[in-house]
Amino acid sequence: MLLEVIATNLTDVKDAAQFGADRIELSPAMTELGITPSYGLMNKTMEAVSIPVNVMVRPHSQSFVYNKNDVETMKSDIEMIKNLGANGIVIGALTPEQTVDEEVIKQLLDVADGLEVTFHRAFDFARNQLEALECLAKYSQITTILTAGGDYKAPDAIPQLNQLIHLAKDTHLSIMVGHGLRAETFADVYHQIEPQAFHFGSGVRVNDSFDKSLDADKIKKIKQIMQVS
Repeated sequence: MLLEVIATNLTDVKDAAQFGADRIELSPAMTELGITPSYGLMNKTMEAVSIPVNVMVRPHSQSFVYNKNDVETMKSDIEMIKNLGANGIVIGALTPEQTVDEEVIKQLLDVADGLEVTFHRAFDFARNQLEALECLAKYSQITTILTAGGDYKAPDAIPQLNQLIHLAKDTHLSIMVGHGLRAETFADVYHQIEPQAFHFGSGVRVNDSFDKSLDADKIKKIKQIMQVS
């Protein structure tokens, strides 16, 4: 069982590793659902920690629909991420009809050869998650889907999450549950679902806010629940 923690800056990166995260998602601007970090932040992150780091690749926060210019930007960013030695990338693209944009995904995967790939919460805004999962299962490079079970907080979508986890068992994909998770209520959620990973953002911070620092006690509590259970 893996615990991934969002880091928005270098202090977060160092704290996440020190406090017990198994993996970091490097993703600034989380009030806008995350964007691609700067070269400086990526470079210093790779120098600072030894745990795996997956980097958000999202050129803007306007939507999950991307044009040719956006795709060229993302491809260039992925090349840089590879060169810096990251573990993986976090991507997602939808068509205006809210289906997985396979043309964009194919182009990004061509550049991402050798990197672990997570499809991010664009998945939760697809018109049909089962259709989206079936589509993503065609791409062996995509190893993980990050989801809250739809446009909800994860604790409010337990039946949908369990359905997705069940369907993913017949594929190479793993489901990572995230969004709306809190340390105080995590045990209840944990015992109702069986994903292979959990993803925490504001829920492991002081006052449950991205404006605050990571909270060592909250991460410790989550790790204890995952280990005891």
